[in-house]
Amino acid sequence: MLDKKLLDILACPKCKGELEYRPKEQKLLCWSCKLGYRIDDDIPVMLIDEAEKLSGKK
Repeated sequence: MLDKKLLDILACPKCKGELEYRPKEQKLLCWSCKLGYRIDDDIPVMLIDEAEKLSGKK
C-alpha cells in the first residue's frame, strides 16, 4: 500500500497530470496520457518507456 503523502505528490512523468491509484492492481493510471505505471514492492516505476498503454475508459 502506497503512503498517502507519496500519492499526494506523485504526478504523471509525461504530462504532469493526476494519477489514479489502483491498489488491487498495483498500478498508477494517467487517463490523460492513457498510460499505466506499475508498482513493484510499494515502489512506483515512473518510467515512460516502461508504462503500459491503456485502452478504454476509466
